[in-house]
Amino acid sequence: MMKDIPNLKVRDLAIAIVPRAVEDELWDVYIINFREEPIGSVFINSRGYGELDGEKTRTTTLRHFFEKIDANKMEQIEPIQMELFELTNEYWVSFMHDGHMYDKKYVFVKGSIDEMNFTTIPHLERKGVMIK
Repeated sequence: MMKDIPNLKVRDLAIAIVPRAVEDELWDVYIINFREEPIGSVFINSRGYGELDGEKTRTTTLRHFFEKIDANKMEQIEPIQMELFELTNEYWVSFMHDGHMYDKKYVFVKGSIDEMNFTTIPHLERKGVMIK
C-alpha cells in the first residue's frame, strides 16, 4: 500500500527575504517559482516564534493565498520587521501541481537573516537571504 503513495518532493521553489532600502525597518518576503510550469492554489502560513528580551514570544500566524504563480516568476508574500529576525521565522507552503498536492516548510532560524548570509536573489537581482 505504501508503494502506491507517490513520494513528491518540492523542488525549484524558494522563499527569499530582501531589504527594501538602507536604514529601512521593513524587509520584503517573496516566494519564487523556478519551475518551467506554473503552480496553483498556493497557500502560505507564516509565523515567528522564539525568545525576545528573555520572554517566550509568538507572532500571529498569517495566511496568504495565490491562485497561480507563473513559471519563473515570484510574488511578494508580506513585509517583515527587522526586530522579528531575532525569532525563528517559518513559512509553510502548500500548492497544487499536475494534480498533486505538495508542501514544504521553510525555516529561517534566529539570526540567519543577516548580511553575512546574503546572496543575489534571482528574478529580483538584489541581495537577500534565500532558502530553496
